[in-house]
Amino acid sequence: MARRPARLPRYAFAASIVIMLVVWQLAVSALFNPLFFPTPLLILKKGGELLSTGELFGHIGQSLWRILAGFLVGSLIGAPLGLLMGSFRVARAIFEPYVEFFRFIPSIAWLTPAVIWFGIGETPKVLIIAYTTVFIVAINTVVGVANVSANKIWAAQCLGATRRQLFFFVTLPAALPFILTGMRLAMGNSFATVVSAEMIAADQGIGYLIFDSRLWMATDAIFLAIVVLGLLGFLTDHFFRLLIRRFAGQYGPIE
Repeated sequence: MARRPARLPRYAFAASIVIMLVVWQLAVSALFNPLFFPTPLLILKKGGELLSTGELFGHIGQSLWRILAGFLVGSLIGAPLGLLMGSFRVARAIFEPYVEFFRFIPSIAWLTPAVIWFGIGETPKVLIIAYTTVFIVAINTVVGVANVSANKIWAAQCLGATRRQLFFFVTLPAALPFILTGMRLAMGNSFATVVSAEMIAADQGIGYLIFDSRLWMATDAIFLAIVVLGLLGFLTDHFFRLLIRRFAGQYGPIE
């Protein structure tokens, strides 16, 4: 009996999905032309076709590779930059104006220059994903460093901690929840960026599948790509939430 309240939200969520799919199927069948608004069964059928040929896995794999590569590059730059800005006033005074300037420029605006500089290939797409990741991670990291408890720093100093020990055993752990949360937010932006990039300059990927299907009015393939994006995003975000709880929950408040 004690487990029932914990299981109830899961059952409610599963039931809501079933109800939503049934309503979608019946409403579209009765009110819309499936050519313009496909039913779940048509989308499922299209998914089976693309899975059987391996085409869907190819698009998913290509998009995920671009997202992961750009995300890792951006995070490896953004986190140290944020720690530097948060720890030293001089560094913050130097880099903050650049961060504030560039973060308001949409990453997709850099796609054309990136293609001109690096050619049509994987490099431009990875770079603009890294670009959109850097600033989100850096800003969240700065906030994390700023929120380190003064009492913790004072206590560590009283125990004779050096600046190096203070950073690795106080500042970094306290900022970790903010760093991981910034990475979680950046991953969401990476999905949006890769789709936009693949619509403009790619011959494979989920964004390309949407763009190519549009030319042929294959709305079932378009909605399939949209559903796949949502599922991948849901799973990725769930992974980050588990990661934050596992490695950062002891250092600060989490969602």
